[in-house]
Amino acid sequence: MEPRPGTAFPLEINPRVPPEISRLEELAGNLWFSWNRQARELFARLDPALWEAVGQNPKQLLKSVPQRRLEEAAQDPAFLHDYSRALAAYDSYHAPNHDTVHHGLREGELIAYFCAEFGFHESLPIYSGGLGILAGDHCKTASDMGLPFVAVGLLYRQGYFQQAIDGEGWQHAAYADNDFSDLPISEVLKDGKPLEVSVEFGEHDVHAKVWRAQVGRVSLYLLDTDLEANRPEDRATAHRLYGGDRNTRIQQEIVLGMGGARALAALGIEPTAWHINEGHAAFLILERVRMLVKKGMDFPSALEAVAANTIFTTHTAVAAGHDHFAPEKIDRYFHRYFQDLPIDRNEFMALGRTPKSADFNMTALAARGSRFINGVSRIHGDV
Repeated sequence: MEPRPGTAFPLEINPRVPPEISRLEELAGNLWFSWNRQARELFARLDPALWEAVGQNPKQLLKSVPQRRLEEAAQDPAFLHDYSRALAAYDSYHAPNHDTVHHGLREGELIAYFCAEFGFHESLPIYSGGLGILAGDHCKTASDMGLPFVAVGLLYRQGYFQQAIDGEGWQHAAYADNDFSDLPISEVLKDGKPLEVSVEFGEHDVHAKVWRAQVGRVSLYLLDTDLEANRPEDRATAHRLYGGDRNTRIQQEIVLGMGGARALAALGIEPTAWHINEGHAAFLILERVRMLVKKGMDFPSALEAVAANTIFTTHTAVAAGHDHFAPEKIDRYFHRYFQDLPIDRNEFMALGRTPKSADFNMTALAARGSRFINGVSRIHGDV
């Protein structure tokens, strides 16, 4: 359809990075810069004030810096010297013969790490606090060690909020939408088209687009539900980190756990170890069991096969920190799932049951679906 005469369209004009320093765009697209001071200082030298104004976001900086400044940098011997040094460090880090420690992992083994938030740097605001920072550090360390490691999370349109304290001491939270084109992420393509997967929300399906953030050598796959193919209420599923009501929470966790497992399958990625960082991603256990049952395995054997290579880390030692959902909510979202497995509703609910509640508890599901369980501290393990 051709636009009507007089229709206005937004026009964005971005500077062109000169060939002499063209790999700045590559550096900006890999979160390796977030723990490499040399790379960050290189971007800051282009325009120190703008660097701070864009939240030290290299990708946004390159879209906003004046063309004249880029051309000056491309002819500046001192800048080119530091640019070459940063590239040498980057290329050496990513070289195949980089010294790595595999800690007993065999050829072909791969760790998949699922978490609801990842904290790398303020230029990718998809984290809230300690859980995300820990997850981000796991990815950075896996990259440094050269471990075969992929991560899976959600891409939030709104990440953490900006906090302000008024004169009375009250906190005020201000949220802003992320422009995905400003973030250090890229679309995942399959057969030349953006990769999408779908999950079941009760009677209807919801689509999720797959994005990738490169964290040194590690790939982080992020799922985004803000797609035109979805209902308006479903588009908002991954809108805000830890936002919404219990419906939003179970929807986010279905997309993360089940959608994340389907995204890896669609990419042909076959992990040999699955790490659930906190119970938010525990639904991946159900999806993996379903995959094995569809291949002909009986349910008890499938559950044990899944548990045998699943690791669960729990972070909260108090009841309020563990997600749980009323039985009727599980019925609403999973009645189609029951039909795919040779078990009845009671057997399904037992996977998430605890002695003191009839609710479906995500920590209980994670514990029953894993054979390696740890806390984030020695004392926590005792609790």
